[in-house]
Amino acid sequence: MTESEKYRIKVEATAEFVAGQSAPEDDRYVFAYHITITNVGTVAAQLISRHWVITDGTGKTQEVRGLGVIGEQPTLAPGQQFTYSSGSVIETPVGTMHGTYEMAADDGHRFEAEIPAFMLAMPRVLH
Repeated sequence: MTESEKYRIKVEATAEFVAGQSAPEDDRYVFAYHITITNVGTVAAQLISRHWVITDGTGKTQEVRGLGVIGEQPTLAPGQQFTYSSGSVIETPVGTMHGTYEMAADDGHRFEAEIPAFMLAMPRVLH
């Protein structure tokens, strides 16, 4: 068995515009995002920290780093999922997010799980 088979985390993300908290006239666009993390490897692993790269429609980038997610550092057994929701604020109606989770496997191996890029888009802005 290869290391890549042992240490595999799948991350799925969706986002939605939060009109009630946004103020487009003030360049404030609020998005909720929903993440599902699945351990598709063969070794249990704990989410230690996160690193987000958030880019708005002008190319302005924010980086966010911190321990855990929503105050938790879940451990996922093989096949187990963890789902959470959070939010992001950008200055344009369209942007993207991507990043990584630092994971610690039960056997002591540390690795990064990629968070694939996903869109932040106000409705009816993209065709």
